[in-house]
Amino acid sequence: MNASWGPVQVRITLQDGKITKSAAVTYLKADPLEEQLNEYAVQQLNQQTVASQGADIDVVCGATYTSQGYRQSFQPTLDCVRR
Repeated sequence: MNASWGPVQVRITLQDGKITKSAAVTYLKADPLEEQLNEYAVQQLNQQTVASQGADIDVVCGATYTSQGYRQSFQPTLDCVRR
């Protein structure tokens, strides 16, 4: 999924219909400051995804575009798998 400033791609691992792992494999890294901020944000988003078992996650302050792209990246796939 493309966020406003670049692509965000998330890989989720399901076991017995539950999310056991979430990892952003592609996210915004245009400059060192953005990369540092997004590394922190991605860790938070990964943890929230496993805890919430879905895309009902909070936006990480300072990483709005990455947070939105993260959520939009995996939600359609998750919807298909859980039908």
